[in-house]
Amino acid sequence: MFTPHTEKERAEMLKTIGVDKIEDLFTDVPEKVRFPKLDLPEALSEMEALQQVRELASANESAQDLACFLGAGAYHHYTPAAVDNLLRRGEFYTAYTPYQPEVSQGTLQAIFEFQSLIAGLTGMEVTNASHYDGATAVAEAGIMAFHHFRGKRTKFIASPALNPQYRDVLCTYVCGMGGAQVITPNLESPLSDPADLLSLVDDQTALVVVQYPDFFGRIFDYSAIAEKVHEAGALLAVAVNPLSLGLLKPPGEFGADIVIGEGQSLGLPLSYGGPYLGLFSTRKELVRKVAGRLVGETEDKNGNRGYVLTLTAREQHIRREKATSNICTNQGLMALAAAIYLSLLGKNGLRKVAELCYHKAHYAAKKINQIKGFKVLVDSPFFNEFIVETPIPVDELNLYLLDQGILGGYDLKKAYPNMKNAMLVAVTEMNSRGEIDLLCDVLREVSHA
Repeated sequence: MFTPHTEKERAEMLKTIGVDKIEDLFTDVPEKVRFPKLDLPEALSEMEALQQVRELASANESAQDLACFLGAGAYHHYTPAAVDNLLRRGEFYTAYTPYQPEVSQGTLQAIFEFQSLIAGLTGMEVTNASHYDGATAVAEAGIMAFHHFRGKRTKFIASPALNPQYRDVLCTYVCGMGGAQVITPNLESPLSDPADLLSLVDDQTALVVVQYPDFFGRIFDYSAIAEKVHEAGALLAVAVNPLSLGLLKPPGEFGADIVIGEGQSLGLPLSYGGPYLGLFSTRKELVRKVAGRLVGETEDKNGNRGYVLTLTAREQHIRREKATSNICTNQGLMALAAAIYLSLLGKNGLRKVAELCYHKAHYAAKKINQIKGFKVLVDSPFFNEFIVETPIPVDELNLYLLDQGILGGYDLKKAYPNMKNAMLVAVTEMNSRGEIDLLCDVLREVSHA
């Protein structure tokens, strides 16, 4: 391993901290495990190491190599080249926490623009500087609701059609906080009407969480649910696919109190699961309970526009004992990517991408539904995902599809044991008519097998 320090420099450092040799730094570690002999291969040169890494990487198959119909929360979308090009500029790529506004104006302005874009997209009044991913954003919504009611309401109702990972992480964060519990009804029949949730809403309910479009791709108008939730004094959180909002009515228009979501579809690659981007928007009256950072626009003493972190007394690093949440960071680089993506596309471009996803998905669903042995389970409007009932187990079907260069849909049995032989198929603007037709041809082969 390369180390930049000379023997003289190491001796000076050891003397300063009061030890004679480097081994003395490890005296608290049991001797039998202190310096184990490692069975490592011979060292490689840089050229040899690079060649070996490339050989390993070549064994992987990605959405770039396969026709991808896998979604369930992370999607294969096109990212304009300008996103990465701007993102990798040194002043953004290496920027860190913008605590000093006088030297962080570029980063602060970028975050402010991101907040403004997401607020406009969701129809909400306030957006924070992002979270780690969609699941942790949902969890932070739960924590915010708990603190909003000062711990007096301890019931959290999660739709069975909410992304299963979101439900799990929500419970990881809030279950046990002052007796808080997450309730998910109808897990055995997750395609039930969202209105069924209302029977559980009472004066102990802090938050109801639904998804739009839901985990199965279905689109519902939650206006009536929002009204009933508010009548009970509770809050409504809506987890969104932000890309769908280029086409659908924003949650702010049907009464959402909190809008959260996964921002991966806004210019971020799949990247083996991350880093991703958690979106978090809310109403202005809840702003002092929002977790994470908020960037505000102001003026300096000369009247010039400037940007600062605002309401920082809410944050863990300022008043940690009174903070709504212990999170005190954000996915700044990912938020910047989303801001660039949205700025490049504009309103018309975003709508066009959403329409492509919608129409291609409906084309695929219509064609698949005509194949013997396969049935599209659609009981309501859907965006870019839909459920297909398959004649054989989904894991077997996906192996067959993979042999034909196709990455099949999500096996719903993994999250919903009662949904056997049910595949969640996702279609995006990246799926050509030829790929969809190829998928259907292979499914016909399976139906004749």
